[in-house]
Amino acid sequence: MGTLSVNQSKLQKRLRRLAGEAVTDFNMIEDGDKVMVCLSGGKDSYTMLDVLLHLQKVAPIKFEIVAVNMDQKQPGFPEHVLPEYLKSIGVDYHIVEKDTYSVVMEKIPEGKTTCSLCSRLRRGTLYTFADEIGATKMALGHHRDDILETFFLNMFYGGTLKAMPPKLRADDGRNVVIRPLAYCSEKDIEAYSELKGFPIIPCNLCGSQENLQRKVVKEMLLDWERKTPGRTEIMFRALQNVMPSQLADRNLFDFTNLRIDENATPRFVDVMNL
Repeated sequence: MGTLSVNQSKLQKRLRRLAGEAVTDFNMIEDGDKVMVCLSGGKDSYTMLDVLLHLQKVAPIKFEIVAVNMDQKQPGFPEHVLPEYLKSIGVDYHIVEKDTYSVVMEKIPEGKTTCSLCSRLRRGTLYTFADEIGATKMALGHHRDDILETFFLNMFYGGTLKAMPPKLRADDGRNVVIRPLAYCSEKDIEAYSELKGFPIIPCNLCGSQENLQRKVVKEMLLDWERKTPGRTEIMFRALQNVMPSQLADRNLFDFTNLRIDENATPRFVDVMNL
């Protein structure tokens, strides 16, 4: 890539700055960490790797990066693309071969969305591999829009208020997942991916339907952003500003023992005696 224009330079700096802020805010990477960067071949994971490689150069701490891709044996998967790219930029990598495609095709009826089972099988395999190679952190390429979409999906369809946290310890305690792009917008990532000319591998090789619920939520958020620019950023900020006493979760706030404070200062002044 040649010299960047002013706007292109601003885009690159913005992504690097936001990723750096997220890494710092949530203490995602520490000195001596071995970070396993999970690559799917999509725009998000390529951008994440690019940003982390820059952070590795400028950060005041030392940490290792190893890229990992999982070949799920989908028909037509271009096996050569990621190895060639990673060799060209000098990044250590592993290709994990696991035929989850056959399992998904066997378990999911034709015409039904395969994404959920596919992602669970992929995640379990990657968790295990991270443990095998001694990775202390697993980096995933989810961005701000992914996190918000997941929040609304869980609220609308799951009846829970939860999203994708920027940093998460797995249930078994053996893996810590980080999302360095948590503050970055999908729009910026898409523009940066086009700018860098990453060799994108499509996510439709399995021929499955798109996750229709996520598509509906994505369109809803895009429509809100078109009508009220800046709303996406405000909603994401709300995820960082939770007030349990203003919700209704009895496990997060003790509503049962909530009573008046007899020692509190009276709210109203007796104006007749002023």
